Amino acid sequence: MDNFNTIKKLKNGTVPEKQELALLLRTITSEQTEDLRHAAQEKAQSVFGNKVYIRGLIEISSYCKKDCLYCGLRRSNKNAVRYRLDKAQILSCCETGYRLGFRTFVLQGGEDPYYTDDIMCGIVSEIRRHYPDCAITLSLGERGYESFKRLYEAGADRYLLRHETANAEHYSRLHPKSMTLRTRIESLYTLKEIGFQTGAGFMVGSPWQTYENLAEDLLFISELKPQMCGIGPFIPHKDTPFGNKPAGTLETTLVLLSVIRLLHPPVLLPSTTALGTIHPKGRELGILHGANVVMPNLSPAEHRKDYSLYDNKICTGEEAAECIRCLSLRMKNIGYEIVTDRGDFKQT
Repeated sequence: MDNFNTIKKLKNGTVPEKQELALLLRTITSEQTEDLRHAAQEKAQSVFGNKVYIRGLIEISSYCKKDCLYCGLRRSNKNAVRYRLDKAQILSCCETGYRLGFRTFVLQGGEDPYYTDDIMCGIVSEIRRHYPDCAITLSLGERGYESFKRLYEAGADRYLLRHETANAEHYSRLHPKSMTLRTRIESLYTLKEIGFQTGAGFMVGSPWQTYENLAEDLLFISELKPQMCGIGPFIPHKDTPFGNKPAGTLETTLVLLSVIRLLHPPVLLPSTTALGTIHPKGRELGILHGANVVMPNLSPAEHRKDYSLYDNKICTGEEAAECIRCLSLRMKNIGYEIVTDRGDFKQT
């Protein structure tokens, strides 16, 4: 068992064994990383060309009923600044985004009980009415079959629900006892069954994570075949129980992006804000390692710093127009172009 054969399998579209993937992640050299990067970039370009899709992120609420140990929005964080956007504010963000060329809106928030099915379906249907040519993505946590179905029927196209780790024991160390990996996995399969373009994903370098855990994440992505996959380095938040834990690394995150691209070539794979937070060129490096999506922030500028999942998050003060101009230039400098397109999943 060696990395050469594992990388060869990935290039050939074969899924390696768990121990092969764990060994690759543990021992990969800089030359092997570059070989993997080149293969992933080629694979991404064979599916998407040099196009990078933009998603307009609207962070609708910093309230959350859950108490995940890593998250700055957790219910027990008494220092968190709480806010929520109403329908008019959300539609105003969409209007700004549409004018700037966004054709996907991502409504993301904590699990805020204020957004009942009636309220949320009303917001989704209003966005659909005003912007029929746009995709609507939701990232609002676990809601149950009937709720997911109503949101889909109201006009939502996509749903992001990161599984965070595919190992049940590891999951239990990151979350309160009331949350289980089984519920999270069942939710993901339910979303796919209903018809959503479904996104999973995981943190890289979260406390107690092993290379075997990461290999399990990769195999889960290979099995689930989500239309989207969001991964990013764990970044500690000072007001959580993990505030003094070390962050995940850029290097491992980039290798994982490349492996995911080779395991599941058509996946929509973001180069995340977290990557840009731990390295000044993190988002560019993510694209060069096989990612093809970036998500500028359309949230009202006065609330961006309050949506504090982790410390030192970038772009909390920029206007949306400024952010998109900056990103366009950054992508152009590495040979890519940001495109005005819904950027739907296309099965190859």
